[in-house]
Amino acid sequence: MKPSPTVLPSLPGSLPAGPQGPRSLLACFLVIVADWEKVFPQPRTYFRAARQALGTLICLGRHTLSRIIWTNGGQQKDWRADYFLFSRSKWDPAQLFTPIVERALAGCPGRYIGVAIDDTRLHKTGSQIQQAFFQRDPLSPKFYVNLMFGLRFLQASLLVPLFRQSKVGTRALPIAFEEVSVVKRPKHKLPKRKTAKGKGKGKGKRTEPLSPLEREWQQYRAAQKLHNLSTRFVDLMSRLRATFDACGAAKKILLLAVDGSFCNRTVFTTVVRRVELIARARKDIRLCFRAAAGSRRFYGEEKLTPEQVRLDESRPWKATKVFYGGKCRKVEYKEVAGVLWQGGARKRLLRLLVVRPTRYRKRKSSRYYYRQPAYLLTTVVKGTVRQLLQIYFDRWQIEVNHREEKDTLGVGQAQLWNFTAVPKQPAFAVASYSALLLASLQAFGAERGQAYAELPKWRRRAIRPSALDLITLLRKETAENPQMVAYLGLNPTDRNHVAAAAA
Repeated sequence: MKPSPTVLPSLPGSLPAGPQGPRSLLACFLVIVADWEKVFPQPRTYFRAARQALGTLICLGRHTLSRIIWTNGGQQKDWRADYFLFSRSKWDPAQLFTPIVERALAGCPGRYIGVAIDDTRLHKTGSQIQQAFFQRDPLSPKFYVNLMFGLRFLQASLLVPLFRQSKVGTRALPIAFEEVSVVKRPKHKLPKRKTAKGKGKGKGKRTEPLSPLEREWQQYRAAQKLHNLSTRFVDLMSRLRATFDACGAAKKILLLAVDGSFCNRTVFTTVVRRVELIARARKDIRLCFRAAAGSRRFYGEEKLTPEQVRLDESRPWKATKVFYGGKCRKVEYKEVAGVLWQGGARKRLLRLLVVRPTRYRKRKSSRYYYRQPAYLLTTVVKGTVRQLLQIYFDRWQIEVNHREEKDTLGVGQAQLWNFTAVPKQPAFAVASYSALLLASLQAFGAERGQAYAELPKWRRRAIRPSALDLITLLRKETAENPQMVAYLGLNPTDRNHVAAAAA
């Protein structure tokens, strides 16, 4: 008999000491997931979501919804309610990340809160998925562009600076995962327009009314400007600010670290209070300074590019240190403050940072190689460069999130075609993954301790646990402590996990 919805698992501090230590990863995960109860309309819907969150993480093989149901022991039960959780039940997947933000803010000291934002793509094969479309494959080589059929999502990850307490890098916790589709093109091509001939006032002007097909193309071009990746980024930027304000971080500044795809006019001309940007820019964008006092011009006539700043010997290189790759490293840069980007940011003041390429070598006996320089534009005109560079260097952790979400967790492998369910299930899986990362920090800290399985000989130097380490430990604790998940109606065993993977 299941307990009432108000019965929650014990707090980690009250768990008895066992082979995994005084704290348990499973207990911390269940406490975080317990905050999701207010997101769902009914208690039974919450219990079903909690079961699926746990099954999504401990599932073996392909992470299809049917295999997740089998992992939870529901292979002989009606499966429709698990699918209806995403297609019929009314709940907002964005609210699943709010408890994670509330609990993770304690690990983000300082004035700036770093948030990395990037888009990612999920492969799909179903022709009935309305949001799927053909797009450029990011893994295609530079000399030949390949296309892929799938979904596009916009993800935001909170950068928790763990290097302040231990010798590990920053951990990125996903706090948003939204589907971004494109506007469908009209099926028929637009015919050539007929214009008036001859000289005079009517030359080159339209003489005939718009046809239904031309009106459809006109609406399509207008919708393209309103619904694209940059406009969705602007909407997400405002929602993130509202979420952090509601979680008690109203006095802190959000610093969004993005790549070059978001370094455009739509993003940089949008001003949100207490939200700043740092983006990678092209080396050939034309920048300038404010015109001299007394001039009627706003923009100065002299133009400069980031590449010219890098090659200018009159501008000295400065040095600072950032934590990257397990230790503090020296980084050289050039700084130009108070620049204007007439074609991109309009009259908004910016600061240009040119990061010098760092030499490296593959072996101790090999020669040195050099990476490409980085050209960064930021809206933070005043402030220490070290904080800005540290957050931008930590932006790489969102790429780690993408790899673990696709390879380890199988996000996007669930076979759904319902218009409502298609974007909600991947967001639900990413929220479960984020809750697992936060639970590991609360239970065992940032480093890889004795609670995790022993590493193989070829991976002895790992300091921070990977997502696979966390899932292995979670699967072990679930099988050894079935009483902790009994209130969810689960009785997990290793045999059930293997049987579900072989199905």
